[in-house]
Amino acid sequence: MCQVGEDYGAPAPEVPPPPPPRAGRELKCVKCKEGLPVVVIRAGDAFCRDCFKAFYVHKFRAVLGKNRLIFPGEKVLLAWSGGPSSSSMIWQVLEGLSRDSAKRLRFVPGVVYVDEGAACGQSPEDRAKTLAEMKLILQTVGFPWHIVALEEVFSLPPSVLRYLAQEPSGTQGAYKAAVDNFLQQQHAPAEGEEQLSQPGSQDPQSPAGLPTAAQTETQPPTAAQTEAQPPTAAQTDAQPPTVAQTEAQPPTAAQTDAQPPTAAQTEAQPPTAAQTEALSRLFDSVKTLTAKEELLHTLRTHLILHVARTHGYSKVMTGDSCTRLAIKLMTSLALGRGAFLAWDTGFSDERHGDVVVVRPMRDHTLKEVAFYNRLFAVPSVFTPAIDTKAPEKSSIHRLMEAFMLRLQAQFPSTVSTVYRTSEKLVKAPRDGSAGGPPGPRCLLCMCALDIDTADSATAFGAQTSHLSQMQPPTPAEAPTTPCCSAGVGRAQGCCRGAEPCGREDPRAHVIEQLCYGCRVNMKDLPSLDPLPPYILTEAQLRSQRASVLQEMQEYLVDSDDEAQTGES
Repeated sequence: MCQVGEDYGAPAPEVPPPPPPRAGRELKCVKCKEGLPVVVIRAGDAFCRDCFKAFYVHKFRAVLGKNRLIFPGEKVLLAWSGGPSSSSMIWQVLEGLSRDSAKRLRFVPGVVYVDEGAACGQSPEDRAKTLAEMKLILQTVGFPWHIVALEEVFSLPPSVLRYLAQEPSGTQGAYKAAVDNFLQQQHAPAEGEEQLSQPGSQDPQSPAGLPTAAQTETQPPTAAQTEAQPPTAAQTDAQPPTVAQTEAQPPTAAQTDAQPPTAAQTEAQPPTAAQTEALSRLFDSVKTLTAKEELLHTLRTHLILHVARTHGYSKVMTGDSCTRLAIKLMTSLALGRGAFLAWDTGFSDERHGDVVVVRPMRDHTLKEVAFYNRLFAVPSVFTPAIDTKAPEKSSIHRLMEAFMLRLQAQFPSTVSTVYRTSEKLVKAPRDGSAGGPPGPRCLLCMCALDIDTADSATAFGAQTSHLSQMQPPTPAEAPTTPCCSAGVGRAQGCCRGAEPCGREDPRAHVIEQLCYGCRVNMKDLPSLDPLPPYILTEAQLRSQRASVLQEMQEYLVDSDDEAQTGES
């Protein structure tokens, strides 16, 4: 034990710091062993500029090539938020479709941007300024683009919440056959393509007016190139600016109005004041920031799904990075969505059926994305989110993000460990119903319902039993309004007896069609009236359909009854 006044000897001598490396012993790139490193991704992994670009591009191509979900000629919608990850994803697709690429991408891209300014509290002037910056970058890229406002969820049809069956994509041999067929169609008119393949002509594979990655980064099109190639639909009115011009000159109102939208540019009409007020009232009625973020994500997903189905896109690419997916995995566990981790964090998400969501940026960390955007001048637009400037403990999302990033700073393998765990999750169907018809799905997230039976001792069963205990009002207290099934084969009311039945609680009809995670979030919404009409309409249709099926079951004869009748 330490004693007062005990002599511990002289203090240890100070060790001099190590000498700086000499000029002949400078660090070299770990890949080429020649170039000077400009980026240190991890301890000991120093890359030069060219090797880091090859490393970054290879990650993106390897994810797409390993899974082989996107077939040649398929229409793919790129979900762009203006942030670093989604902007880097668009630039990877732009470079993969260029003629200078070694292994070119063969799908047809399009870009969608959802304006969430009303939900985040932006003023109309700030929203107009952000949209002008977005349009300038989209015109530079040259892809077909679609700009929609979040207020359009109040005009969505109920069919958005329905699962549409998808045709089987086939095996690996089918993918190779599709690639060979696509290449044969491209090389068939060889004589005509030779003239178009001269310098200055457009590539038939690339979209209209698609610049190469080198042209986009370094040099704008010259006057000779402009005269050599015919103007496309996106270049008819004015030549789009380069990336350098995009960063140097902010867009003005005159520049935005000078180029009217063409057939490849779809921009919905500006939302009305009533829609903006309804959206603000919806988010103001939600009590917690956690429920607001989940509701915003759900509405954004429904809107992107509607755009994809309307314009014929069968795939949707999102820019979720490795760091973001690791945070999302831990957040989903805290929100009670553990049953859907394979869909929420995997490479592909087939919950919608005909439209598949893919995440090609899932192998890139936020550090790699930031370095790549900085070195190669990838433009991005900062848009305030719903949790901007919020305290650390204001929501589960913010708390889990701060926890993961703080842990990653102390232990650099934290994100990779969590991410590798998510890769091992398997999309197993519930109750072994893999070959049967799809079961009931959640009304909001469209995943399979994970609610247990009422006699279960879990929290799921407790909630289900609580819903089953909600008794309808007595006939004396029954409201004068017609029942929910008034239009299903009856004049008014759904009762067959002499006494009219009471109308059940509409909130109970909606809650019983939600998964556990969505039920927890709906507790922070006091009233269902501010919800968009398509959600309430679909909930009512599902309830009517379930009641009709239950009535039909009463008139069906089971096989056991037929066997007993035959024996008698």
